[in-house]
Amino acid sequence: MTFDPSDADDRDAPLLTRALQRLRAVLPDAAIGLLDAGNEARLRRLALASDFAVDTLVRQPDRLIAMLEDAGCGAAPPPVLHADNSADWPQLLRRYRAAESTRMVWRDVLGLDDVDATLAASTRLAEICMQVALDALEAQFSKRHGVLRNRDGGVQRLVVFGLGKLGGEELNFSSDIDLVYAFECDGESDIDGWPGARVLDAEGYFTRLGQQLAKLLDELTADGFSHRVDLRLRPYGNAGRVAWSFTAMEQYFQREGRDWERYAWQKARPVAGDIAAGERFLETLRPFVYRRYLDYGALDGLRAMKAAISAEVARKELADDIKRGPGGIREIEFLVQALQLIRGGREVELRGRRLLPALRALVAGNQVSVEAGDALAYAYRFLRRLENRLQMLRDAQTHALPSDDSTRGRIARALDYASWNALREALDAQRALVTEEFNALLAPRRGSAAPDALSSYWRALPEAGDADALLDAGFVEAGNADTMLRDLARSPGVRGLSDSARARLDRVLPALLQGAVASSQPMLALRRLLALLHNVLRRSAYLALLDEQPVALARLVEVVSSSALLAERLASHPVLLDELLDARVVGPLPGREALLAACAQVSGDDDTEATLQALNEVRQALSFRIAMAQRDGRQFAAESARQLAWLGDGVVARVLQLAQVEVAQGHGHVPGARFAVLGYGSLGGEELGFGSDLDLVFLYTADADAHSDGARSLDAQRWFARLGQKVVALLGAVTAAGRLFDVDVRLRPDGAKGLLVSSLASFADYQRERAWTWEHQALVRARSVAGDDSLCADFEAVRAETLARAREPVKLREDIVAMRRRMRAELDRSDAAVFDLKQGEGGLVDLEFLLQAVVLEQAAAQPALLVPRNTPGLIDVARRVGVFDAVTAAGLQAAHAVLLARGLDCTLDRRARRVPADADIDAARAAIRDATRVHGLDFPGAPGPNA
Repeated sequence: MTFDPSDADDRDAPLLTRALQRLRAVLPDAAIGLLDAGNEARLRRLALASDFAVDTLVRQPDRLIAMLEDAGCGAAPPPVLHADNSADWPQLLRRYRAAESTRMVWRDVLGLDDVDATLAASTRLAEICMQVALDALEAQFSKRHGVLRNRDGGVQRLVVFGLGKLGGEELNFSSDIDLVYAFECDGESDIDGWPGARVLDAEGYFTRLGQQLAKLLDELTADGFSHRVDLRLRPYGNAGRVAWSFTAMEQYFQREGRDWERYAWQKARPVAGDIAAGERFLETLRPFVYRRYLDYGALDGLRAMKAAISAEVARKELADDIKRGPGGIREIEFLVQALQLIRGGREVELRGRRLLPALRALVAGNQVSVEAGDALAYAYRFLRRLENRLQMLRDAQTHALPSDDSTRGRIARALDYASWNALREALDAQRALVTEEFNALLAPRRGSAAPDALSSYWRALPEAGDADALLDAGFVEAGNADTMLRDLARSPGVRGLSDSARARLDRVLPALLQGAVASSQPMLALRRLLALLHNVLRRSAYLALLDEQPVALARLVEVVSSSALLAERLASHPVLLDELLDARVVGPLPGREALLAACAQVSGDDDTEATLQALNEVRQALSFRIAMAQRDGRQFAAESARQLAWLGDGVVARVLQLAQVEVAQGHGHVPGARFAVLGYGSLGGEELGFGSDLDLVFLYTADADAHSDGARSLDAQRWFARLGQKVVALLGAVTAAGRLFDVDVRLRPDGAKGLLVSSLASFADYQRERAWTWEHQALVRARSVAGDDSLCADFEAVRAETLARAREPVKLREDIVAMRRRMRAELDRSDAAVFDLKQGEGGLVDLEFLLQAVVLEQAAAQPALLVPRNTPGLIDVARRVGVFDAVTAAGLQAAHAVLLARGLDCTLDRRARRVPADADIDAARAAIRDATRVHGLDFPGAPGPNA
C-alpha cells in the first residue's frame, strides 16, 4: 500500500502545518505565489521526511525559492574561500553543505533520485567541501611555512585518501568521512619567496595542514558542521602519526598490516590534494590488499572482524542497528569484499571500490549466483535507503531504528509504508536473506571435518599414533602409508608452521587421507598428495584454500589420482590449485583470439625475467584448464590439441616481442627488415600435446647491405641470428614458474648444419632446389605463428608454390615409404603386448604421411589441399575434392580421434604413448592401414598386437 502525504493521518497534520507555516513565513511577498497546490504537496512530503531540511530552508530561503521555481532543483555553486574572507570559511562551507544536503533530501523524497544517485551525490558533496577547504588552507599555509617540494623540484601537496564509503563513492547522507593523510617524500618547506615563513619538515608540515583541514570541516559551530572527520584508520590509529610518507606507510603495511586494514584499503581512493600521487601509491599497495593467488585466508580476517562486531552488537544491544546488526549493511559489504579479496589478485575486474559494480562483477565471474546477486543488490539498496532516511530526519549519524512510535510511524509513512509494522516486516525479510548469504560464505569450513579416527591418528604423529587407523580406513599398505606420514610430521616444514597454519593442516590432512583411500589407487594418490603438500606448506594461502573449500580438496584428490602430469604440475606450481575452484575450469575453453590475447597482455614492467615468469604462469593456468577439459571428457582430443597449439602461438609471439626489445637495446634496429617465426610439426599442424616441444624455423628479409642502427651495429644476417637465438633462449629459460617450452630448430634448411635464421630468398631457393621429399612433407604442416604479417604472407606463397609443384607419383611414394621405413626402424616402440600410438603400424605418423603424400601428389590439381594444416582439416578437404570417399574419410577421422585421445591420456598420466590393443585401437589401425595401401603407400609392418 502506498502512502500519499495528502492523506496523512491526524498524527502528521500538526507537524506538517507548522512546517508549512515556517516556510511560508520566510518567503518574500513576491514568492508567495509559488506555493501552489503541487508545491505545497511537495513541501509536505519533504517535511514529513526531514526536520533538518525544513530548518535549512528556513535559514536559507533563497534555496527554498529555487526548489519552488524548479522541482528538479539544480546544484548550488561551491563556496569561494580566499584570504579576504578566511573568518567566514566555516560558515560558508557549512551553509553550502546544508543547502546541498537539503537538495538531496528534496530529490530523494520526490523520487527524482534513486538511492544510488543519492549515495553518489553525498560522496561528491564531501569531495567538493574537502577540495575547496584544502585549496584555501594550502594557499594560507604556504604564506606561513612556504611550500614542500618533491625530488624533481615540483610543489608537493598533501594526499588525502578517503576510505570506507567515501572511498567507495557510496557515502550515506550524514556519514563521517574516513580520511588518511599522506605525502610522497620527505623534505623541508621551501621559504624562497615567502618572507617570514617558518621552515617545517614534511611530516610536521602536512600534519599541521591535515589537522587544520579536519578542524575546518569537523568543528561544531553555530552553523553546525560540514563533515565529521575520522582519522582513526591511519596506521596505528590514534596512536600513530597524523601524516605519513609513502615510504613509511608502505613499510608499515609490509610489516604490520592487519587483515581488517586490507578490507579498509580495498576501497581507498585519493579524494583531495595530489590525486595522481595517491593513485601511484595505491598501485604499490595493491599486493598488500590483493594477494597474487586465491586468498581464502581472507576469510580468517573476516571471521575475526565479524566476531568483534557481533560482540559489540551484543554488548551495546545493537540488534536494531541496520548497519552493524545481523543481516545489516556491513554483512553485505563484508561478503562482497571477502570474495573480492579472495579472487581479486588474479581477476582485475573484481578490484572495484564500489559495492554494486563489484557484486555485478562477482556474478559475471560465477562467484555469486544471479539470483543471490539480484537479491543482495535489492537488499543493499533497501537498507541504504532506510539508513539515509533515518539520517535525513535530523541530520544525525545514526543507523539504529527509532524506538518511539511517533518517529517510527513517520519514517514508515515517508517511505510509503502504511505502518511501521509493514516496514519492519519488509526489513526483517531483507535482513534474513542477507544473514543467510553471509553465513553461507563462512560455512564451508564446518563441513570439511574428516573422520575422527584419521584426525586423531594424524594429530598424534610423529611420537604416537596407531597405523591400524590407516588399515581400518582402507589403506592396504598401512605400514608404508604410516612411514610417509610420520616423515611428513617430522619435516621442518610442518614443525615450522604457525599455530593457525598447523590448525589448518590438522583439518586438511585427514580429509586428504580419506579422499586418497577412496581413489582407485590409494597409495599412488597418497604419494602424489604428500609431494604437493610439502610445497603447499610454504604458502599458507593454499592451506587456507583447501581448508575453506571442500570442493577444491575433493577435486584435488580426484585430479592427482588420475593424472601424474597434473599432479606434478600442481606440486611444482601450487598456484595451479587456484584453477580447481575457477569457474572457467569447467566452463567453455577460450578460442584462439582469447588465448593469443591472454599471452599478449602479460607484462613484467620492463623486467624480462618477471615477464617470462608471468607468461609461464598464464601458460600453466590455461594448459591446466585444457588438461582438465580433456581429463573430464568435456571436449574432443583434437580441440585440446588445437588449443595447446594456439597457446603455443601466443607464447612465441610474446617472447618474440621480448627478444626484439633486448636485441634492439644492444644493437638497434635493422631499418626496413622483416622477421617471422614458422611452426612445424605438431605446432604447425595444430596438434600439440601436453609437454610437447616446439619445432621452429626463422625467416627474415633485409637489404643486402643492411646494418642495424645501434651503437654496436650488426649486419642484418647476424642481427637476426641474435634474434633467433634470443627467442630460443627465452623460451627455454628457467624461471620460478618453470620453463616455457623446449625448442627444436633442426627442421630449418640444411638441418643442424644450416644457419639458424634463413632469408626468405635462401629459404625459397632451398625448397626449390635442394630440399628432400621429407622436408616437403614437413612443409605440409608448417605455418606462420608470429612476426611480420607481410613476411608471413610471403612465406605462404613460397609454401604454396613448393607444395603445388608437379611430382612423379611413383617416385614420390617410394621416397615417402623409404622415409617411413627408416623412421619405424628407429622409433617404433611397439611389441607383442603394446602398440606405439605415434610410430606403430597404423598409427598417427602413418596417417600424417598418408595426408602429406596426398597434398604433394594432388595439390597442383587441387589447391584447396594447401589450406589446412591440421589432420581433421586435411581429411575433410581430401574428401571434398574426391581423394577420399566418404567411408574412408569417416574412418580416418574416427581413427585420428581415437589415437590422439589415447595419446593425450597417456601424457596426462606421464605414461609412454603405448597402449594394449582393444577394439577401438584395432579399428583405428585398420582404417589407416587400408587407406595407405589403397593410395599406394605400403608402409612396412612391425611386431605388435594384430600387426
